[in-house]
Amino acid sequence: MKILTLNINSIRAHAESFINLLKSGEYDTFLVQELKVETAAFPHNLFDEYGYNIKVYGQKSWNGVATFSKFSIEDVVRGMPNYPDVNARFLETVIDGRIRIINVYMPNGDTIQSPKFAYKLEWMRAFTEYIKQYINSDEAVIIGGDFNVAINDRDIWNPKNYIGSSISAPEAREIMQVWIDSGWMDVWRDMHPDENDFTWYGYRGGDTVGKKQGLRLDYFLANHTAQKIIKSCEIDITPRTADKPTDHCGLMIKID
Repeated sequence: MKILTLNINSIRAHAESFINLLKSGEYDTFLVQELKVETAAFPHNLFDEYGYNIKVYGQKSWNGVATFSKFSIEDVVRGMPNYPDVNARFLETVIDGRIRIINVYMPNGDTIQSPKFAYKLEWMRAFTEYIKQYINSDEAVIIGGDFNVAINDRDIWNPKNYIGSSISAPEAREIMQVWIDSGWMDVWRDMHPDENDFTWYGYRGGDTVGKKQGLRLDYFLANHTAQKIIKSCEIDITPRTADKPTDHCGLMIKID
């Protein structure tokens, strides 16, 4: 199974490039973030003919997550069970009856002076508590999505530009590091220990992709059981270089 996580930055605005990904048949499962559409208004009609089951947790104008799969999607949980939240950021499912996938769009947090930063940390701490139950599970569990944190300076093209940003804030990085230290594998970094590459490239600044002026904000984390079935993890730049691109690349994981 090949799984792609992608922040689409509006499913309606970038429907054409996303449909091209569906039509390619390259991926069996998609984790999509930042839909910017309510659940009831999700444009299922645009995607029905491509053979994917779809589960949506949407929100008007902001946030929103969806999981697409050619396999069955069951045990759907919308919203982090231990954290009441008006924002649609969390969608947990079981794919093909064998892999539990948590699709997340974590808070951005703006700057460290912003009230939004406190919310970001609160959300991440609640997530820390929630995922403890899965790290040693016999069930394969994979977390994927836009984490809105560059966990290390090497994951930022120019760290000086992001001083004071929630993206590189030590408090947010420390929370992510707790996940890694507890046993969750940062799959891309584990498989590319000596590479510097990015999953987000801003629209401003000209050819940010060509100039490699990006951030690594998108991740797959795998519990101990899932680590045994992972074959590869690569960045797919296609969505970012489409005619009407999102500002994120896709991140792909291949599993048995």
